[in-house]
Amino acid sequence: MDSTHLFLIDVAYVADLPIIEAHLAEHRAYLARGYKEGFLLASGPKTPRTGGMIIGRFVSKNEAQAFANNDPFALKGVANHTIVEFDPVLYAKDIAKFLTK
Repeated sequence: MDSTHLFLIDVAYVADLPIIEAHLAEHRAYLARGYKEGFLLASGPKTPRTGGMIIGRFVSKNEAQAFANNDPFALKGVANHTIVEFDPVLYAKDIAKFLTK
């Protein structure tokens, strides 16, 4: 895979917010591992808060799907994840190093 291919993981809540909140710390700890390992670029809730978005660099769509499948939100059945691959042809120079790892 060209190192500039990225994946957007669209997280859609299928449970009420109080249930989401009960699993939020575990979800964020899972994401923190992705930042520590250097393959996540950004993540956060949608506005309005119906889910979230995760942007990361993965070897393949299957790898991105495996990451999504192991998200505590997915394991607890409180969110669905949709994977979209994209090829950034224009981007801020601040993320060039991330894209070429």
